Amino acid sequence: MKRKQERSLVEQPQIEKLIQNVEKVVVGKRAEIELSLIAILSGGHVLLEDVPGVGKTMMVRAIAKSLGAEFKRIQFTPDLLPSDVTGVSIFNQKTLEFQFRPGPVMANIVLADEINRTSPKTQAALLEALEEGSVTTDGETRELEQPFFVMATQNPFEYGGTYPLPEAQLDRFLFKFRIGYPTKAEEMEVLTRVEREHPIETLESVMTLNELLDLQKQAKEVYVQDNVKEYIISITSATRQHHAVYLGGSPRASIAIMKAAQAYALLQNRDYVIPDDVKYLAPFALEHRVLLSSDAKLSETTPSKIVKEVIEQVRVPAGNEQAQ
Repeated sequence: MKRKQERSLVEQPQIEKLIQNVEKVVVGKRAEIELSLIAILSGGHVLLEDVPGVGKTMMVRAIAKSLGAEFKRIQFTPDLLPSDVTGVSIFNQKTLEFQFRPGPVMANIVLADEINRTSPKTQAALLEALEEGSVTTDGETRELEQPFFVMATQNPFEYGGTYPLPEAQLDRFLFKFRIGYPTKAEEMEVLTRVEREHPIETLESVMTLNELLDLQKQAKEVYVQDNVKEYIISITSATRQHHAVYLGGSPRASIAIMKAAQAYALLQNRDYVIPDDVKYLAPFALEHRVLLSSDAKLSETTPSKIVKEVIEQVRVPAGNEQAQ
C-alpha cells in the first residue's frame, strides 16, 4: 500500500523539551511521563493505580504548568455529588435568571483523585466528559474546552469504603499504569530538589495549548498500515477468546491502541506506526479491559499475565517499515 504524500511532523526537540520540563519535577519516571503525553496527544485519559506519595499529583500538575493549561483537582469523597463535578445553576436574584457555575471538570487538565472513593452516581458524572468531551446539566449540554485530559487515581491496597469502577467507566480510560517507587538514587535527587523550594513552584510553560492542539492533529495524520491494524485486531480478539477471560478487549480497545500508537510514533519522530509501537502500548491499553472468569479469579492468573501471553502468541506482521 502506498501513501499519497509525505506528512510534515513537528521537530522532536519540541516534544523533548516538554518531557524534560516535566522531569524537573518528576524524577526518574520518563516512561510514565511519555505515556501521559501519549494519552493527551491521542485525546485519551489515564487511570493511575498506585500508593499515595509517589508523585501522581506532581506529574499531572507539572504537565499542566508545562502546557500553560488550566488545572483543576477533584478530591473524590463518599459525599461528593455529581453537581460538585459538572457544575450547577444558581438563581441570581439581581438578574432574576439562573446562572451556571462550572464545576472543576470544566478545565483543560483535571486530576480526579481517589476516584473509587465516591459513589457510582458521581463516578458516572465523569462518563460523558471522558467519552464525549461535554457535560449535561439542567438539560443543557456544554462542550468542554479543548484540549481536555483527565488523570484519575486510585489506591490498589485500600478497598474499605470504596466503590470499584464499573467496566463501562474503566473502558473510557485509554491507559492504566503505575508510577512505582523511585530508586534510592532517584529519591535522593528528589530530596535535594525540594530541600529549599519545590520545583513545581518555579516551573514555566514551554508549549502553548494551540501548539498542543496542532500536535493532536498531527498524531491523527500518522499513517497506519493495514497489516498493523490487523495486528491490533488480532491481539484484542485473542483476549476475547482466551479460556481464562470472561470479557476481553472491545473494538474501543482496538481504537485506543491504534490512536495511542499514532501518538507514540509522533513522539519517536515518525509519521508511520510499526508493530513494535503496538506491542509496547497494548498492555497499558488492555489490562484494565480484561475481566477474568470466575475460575481464573481463584487461581494466580492476572489480566497482566493474560495480556502478556496473548501478545507473545500473536504473530507480529512482516514488513515493519513504513509503506513506500
